[in-house]
Amino acid sequence: MSVVIYPVVILLLSISIACCASPAEIGREDRPAHHTDSGFKNLYIEDSKRSFFSFLKMKYFSAVKWADHRIDADKVPGQRVDIERIRNLDQQQQITWLGHSSFLIQKDGVNLLTDPVFSDRTSPFSFMGPERYVPHRMDYNDLPVIHHVIISHNHYDHLDTKAIKMLASQALFHVPLALKQWFIQLGVPASKIHEYDWGQSTRQSHISFKALPSQHWSGRWLSDRFESLWASWLIKFADYQLWFAGDTGYNERLFREIGGRVNRPNLALIPIGAYAPRDFMGLYHVNPEEAVRIHIDIRAKHSIGMHWGTFPLTAEPPLEPLQKLQQAKIKYRLDDAAFTTMIMGETLPLR
Repeated sequence: MSVVIYPVVILLLSISIACCASPAEIGREDRPAHHTDSGFKNLYIEDSKRSFFSFLKMKYFSAVKWADHRIDADKVPGQRVDIERIRNLDQQQQITWLGHSSFLIQKDGVNLLTDPVFSDRTSPFSFMGPERYVPHRMDYNDLPVIHHVIISHNHYDHLDTKAIKMLASQALFHVPLALKQWFIQLGVPASKIHEYDWGQSTRQSHISFKALPSQHWSGRWLSDRFESLWASWLIKFADYQLWFAGDTGYNERLFREIGGRVNRPNLALIPIGAYAPRDFMGLYHVNPEEAVRIHIDIRAKHSIGMHWGTFPLTAEPPLEPLQKLQQAKIKYRLDDAAFTTMIMGETLPLR
């Protein structure tokens, strides 16, 4: 999800407006299809040239009705993280949802975080921008030692400066192309950063990490759209495969191709929120029905819905993704237990 910043900062940002368009797409045979002269592009679609100002126009000057997320915030199911459980070395075949796209995955003595966001706001500013409308479910200083961090892309609701600084001395970071320098500038040693193009993989002890496509985009400012890559991730343990979708729009061809490469993952983490209004968000953000289609396309054994109930990023009410997910499972005759959600802060055994 792209960063949402309120109109009072438009003048501060407008100095970069001339650079908002997508990179040039001059074809060359000596580079991958998703590479461009100045960055990256998606496969099988024409990328949108909408800018941050297009988003502001849609949000504040259109007929789209935005839900007041705080009204229903107390209805988002949540609990405090069981610190004793996540720090117990005898119970390390489990997953904990920390909110949005942040999961703590513990298996075979390894602690792994996906897209950790520890800040209150998903914004370049500490005083404005989308503010978390449900409480943090733990003090992140109580996390066990983190061995690996997976980053899907550089939007503020997926790449958080506070989290990276806190984890810099512990973890190895697995990031898409053109993000390594950002981590180095933040003080992370270069030796702790593994940068991947789609299709590239590394093996760390008994775990392998592979970057795969998603349908999204990147940018932390007005002038860097599409300059760094975005990715989904396949994480393979000796006896277990996990696919982390990151953030993505739906493309049947893309996900069927991924399904042919991941060999029925045991668990898929798939976004179900931040999708409305569809005419603006649809290209790069799936709705719950499309999430179910991804589950089917990649032939996942079990999926968990994420990317909902945490930040006021889009127009749909906080609990609508749960309702629409249930409707989609009925429509596609999917077993109710095949695609589930978690209580924020909850820890469950890995199936």
